[in-house]
Amino acid sequence: MQDKERSFETSVNSYLQQLEGSLEQSIQSSIDREISSVIAQAPVSQSPPLIQADDSDVRDMLKNLAKDAALIQVVPKSVERERNRVVAALKNMGHEKLASLFAHTYDNTLATTTRLMDDGTTFVFTGDIGDMWLRDSAAQVNHYLPLARNDVHLQVIIEGLIARHILMIEHNSYANSFKPEPDLHPNQSQRRLGRSGYIATYNYEIDSLCYFVRLSHRYWKATGVASVFTKEWHATAHLIIDQFVLEQDHEANSEYRYVELQRSGLGSETAFTGMTWTGYRPSDDRCTYMYLVPSNMMVVTSMEYIADIADNVYNDAELRNKALALARQVDDGIHEYGVVEHENYGMIYAYETDGLSNHNLMDDANVPSLLSIPYMGYTTPHDPHRQIYENTRRFILSSLNPFYFSGSAAAGIGSPHTPRGSVWPMSLIMEGMTSRDPDTIIDKIRTLAHTDGGKNFMHESFNVNNPTTFTRPWFSWCNSLFSELILSNMELLETT
Repeated sequence: MQDKERSFETSVNSYLQQLEGSLEQSIQSSIDREISSVIAQAPVSQSPPLIQADDSDVRDMLKNLAKDAALIQVVPKSVERERNRVVAALKNMGHEKLASLFAHTYDNTLATTTRLMDDGTTFVFTGDIGDMWLRDSAAQVNHYLPLARNDVHLQVIIEGLIARHILMIEHNSYANSFKPEPDLHPNQSQRRLGRSGYIATYNYEIDSLCYFVRLSHRYWKATGVASVFTKEWHATAHLIIDQFVLEQDHEANSEYRYVELQRSGLGSETAFTGMTWTGYRPSDDRCTYMYLVPSNMMVVTSMEYIADIADNVYNDAELRNKALALARQVDDGIHEYGVVEHENYGMIYAYETDGLSNHNLMDDANVPSLLSIPYMGYTTPHDPHRQIYENTRRFILSSLNPFYFSGSAAAGIGSPHTPRGSVWPMSLIMEGMTSRDPDTIIDKIRTLAHTDGGKNFMHESFNVNNPTTFTRPWFSWCNSLFSELILSNMELLETT
């Protein structure tokens, strides 16, 4: 036991010596306080140890320990405190069911789907599927960002996720989900689907790349930490823009082919619009028409984020100008080709178009969606008063949307990805998050509270007449979004 103590203490002290001169005195004092606790616990821990670190831990110590532990599952103390604070507040308001839901959903991502890897990156898988989607993983940690400014432990986790996104995008910028370890011996079926190496699924979904940019920008704004913007991040930003530009003319330029798509993997025919091509929706379903309007809206906001970073971090005028030029082209394309006049609702956004006068009028629950336009932060000079959005909102929240379902338990937007008659909690959350009407927000929260099937978690979808019939019992992205909805409406809930 003493040998284990001495060995552990030696390794920690050796590591701290490497940090001398690079840490501020206040952080060094915090390290000193933490060493005693870590050493005291180390001999009785199993190997590899489970590290439950306090806020005083520093990023480099955690990364160093992670190399020895291989995979470490972590929940920062700040997250535990916030969960307990909100649960207590909800109980005091008399919202017992919401308190129970929040207690289960708020730290679900960190408690069950987040691992610090031995290379210093963070792997966040989606839940009952053990792979990491770029989109899901970025959204799964979004509600923790307000805590990250004062929690170095949380910074390690999120910075590690951004770093892993960079590695995976470098590995293959057309893939949408990845494995924790590479598959070096894929079978013939997997190779046919492009699933080799780290690639779990090879669906090209442009929102995946946008979510990486969004997380990076939001993390920087929440914490003031610019160290995530490495030379690798800079190269990845250029790669993303260049790929989006190339895919503006998919027919002439693209080498991406996927066996599930029409025309021998090329996808349905398109003409140049200024928008950028995508093969798949955020539901992982293939597009009918290959310019997906809400995803292109997310491209616009992502380019604006890159321009902000290029200006204020990299001082890179070339990157800034490339990003803003693409944003303008895509935005103009959306409004030239992706807006149609509906006989009942006036000018509305189509869900998809092809530049050849074909439009798909619908919405899907997955974000980005047409419903989620304000949540994505998308604004445009083409719709300064949001009239096109408001018209679109009325259309997609009506029976004219082929994936809007209504029943005795709920009414809302579903997806062709799940059985007809199934509403996604994600769409109910987004309806609440984007509403300006307090009564609508409270109604959505109450509906969510009564449609969890008695499980205290959000699901992928549930039957509108029987919430105990649902898909995906462990869907961490939706748990995070529900927590975000509650956090953003605590004052309103206090009045109900």
